[in-house]
Amino acid sequence: MNDLYKDILTGLVFLIGLLGFVSGEFIISSTLFATAAIASNVNVNRKKNKTGNFA
Repeated sequence: MNDLYKDILTGLVFLIGLLGFVSGEFIISSTLFATAAIASNVNVNRKKNKTGNFA
């Protein structure tokens, strides 16, 4: 999967979580926010490792 598609998917999960929070679905939105945060961190770490910065 291309990095652009991963970023778009992470953004969509975040927006769906935001809409769920506004509508009152707090458990679902919390899960979606956590999924977006973990996916974002994994993508950032993967991009750093591609450039040669090993953390």
